[in-house]
Amino acid sequence: MDLHGIDLNLLVAFDALMAERSVTRAGTRIGRTQPAMSAALARLRGLLKDELFVRGPNGLQPTPLALDLAEPITHALAELQRALEFTQSFDPSTSTASFGLGLSEHPTYALLPSLLEVLREQAPGITLRIRNFIARDDAIGMLDTGKVDLTVGVPPTPTVRILSRPLFEERFVCVVRKGHPTLRPPLRLDSFLEHSHLLVSPENDSYGVVDAALAKRGLKRRLALTLPHLYAAPVLVARSDMVATLMEGVVAASGHAERLCIMPAPLDLPSIPFALSWHRRNDVHPAQRWFRDLLTSVPPRAGLRQAEQPNR
Repeated sequence: MDLHGIDLNLLVAFDALMAERSVTRAGTRIGRTQPAMSAALARLRGLLKDELFVRGPNGLQPTPLALDLAEPITHALAELQRALEFTQSFDPSTSTASFGLGLSEHPTYALLPSLLEVLREQAPGITLRIRNFIARDDAIGMLDTGKVDLTVGVPPTPTVRILSRPLFEERFVCVVRKGHPTLRPPLRLDSFLEHSHLLVSPENDSYGVVDAALAKRGLKRRLALTLPHLYAAPVLVARSDMVATLMEGVVAASGHAERLCIMPAPLDLPSIPFALSWHRRNDVHPAQRWFRDLLTSVPPRAGLRQAEQPNR
């Protein structure tokens, strides 16, 4: 049967007739007049080519076909009702929803452990599907296609269909191995420039924040190594004489901080913001709003500066 010919109201009427076995009482049950219910029954009979209900001594009696249809139709209407209610309210404590979360490398370490702890306490039935991304604008494609519901990373290029909320910021520090033969606090700019540097660029650039700050002064550093992996940098510095300018949180979470000498950078460097982003189509959905608010409330790993939230 072509479902395009089925009016959902007819199924609601059928369900009421099965429950009440009376056209009048069924109409009262779902807020329809007796003529409207009689018309719905006539349409159902025409579509299904069956009487469905016949008059008996105790009211309408369902035919065998009506009895066969009763349970699946009641079940389908209940499932549809639950689906519609889900879009109006959301109870995380009983939900078994699944959320897709896109994370760049650093938020995976900075936020995911705390997020899982909170979910275990507040929403144990929730399932997370984590996808990684590297280039900041990869987040836009993931949100556009629905591969994920939310992303956390450096804010993507502003796009009207993608909404964002700040989460936390990272400041830069300079690191060298402990016991470095020539570099120790306080780090001066001339000493900084005399040494070979490691540059971390997830997007495989050979020009970073430090290089931009140096260029404003007409200066340049020598890069001995560029690599795309944030969390490989601390251990490489700890086993060499290179200098690296890294996000402070990366150093702290790497497990190698005790092997490094951590110093303020000899340049004014901007902090790096990390933002939560989502597609506009998900903006008002209760479950999506709950998950966004949860991510915003989860404290970032110790040492990170949580961003102030705008009033919404």
